[in-house]
Amino acid sequence: MPESLGQRLDRNLARLGTNLLIPPLLLVIPWAQELIDQLLFGGHWNLPMTPRGPIWGVLTAPFSHSGFGHLLANSLMFLPLSWLVLAKSRRDYIAVWLGVYVTAIPIWLFWPTASHGLSGVVYGLLGYLLLIGWLEKRPLSLLLSVLCLVSYGGVLPSLIPLFSPAGVSWIGHTSGFAGGLLAAWAVQRGAEPAGGSGR
Repeated sequence: MPESLGQRLDRNLARLGTNLLIPPLLLVIPWAQELIDQLLFGGHWNLPMTPRGPIWGVLTAPFSHSGFGHLLANSLMFLPLSWLVLAKSRRDYIAVWLGVYVTAIPIWLFWPTASHGLSGVVYGLLGYLLLIGWLEKRPLSLLLSVLCLVSYGGVLPSLIPLFSPAGVSWIGHTSGFAGGLLAAWAVQRGAEPAGGSGR
């Protein structure tokens, strides 16, 4: 029996509600970690990605921060960018996270300093949103990319060491951004019909 318009609307609203909840629920993890760190460990319990350290550091680094100021700054960008990606689909959102983790692995293996923070994921979300419109060439996707460029383009210079403040892991930002670009490319490739254009 075909799904009625009301049923389809209910399903879409339920999915929208769930999508709105996903980013705040994810933020519970770093906020809980930072709260425990500050209350019980005096700010010394961090879970960074250390050079050739335990592989779990790659997984935990986005949820570890150097203080509430660091975490708040990342959270304020993480929420809107997450919601914009989730407006396309959960699959795309998962792809960004996977892309960020994949591009973090070379940094973990070869970069000489530790890093942590949600900013790598933030830049991954931004990289995805900036590229996906140009790959899909659909009006809404293009509008989304232009909107993100206008709204968040001012943070792009921090991908370059010269313009990155002291103590900020520009390489973490850059690898995260590359992960977002990789995710956009993978999502677009996956959406292409079998056989493609033959190119």
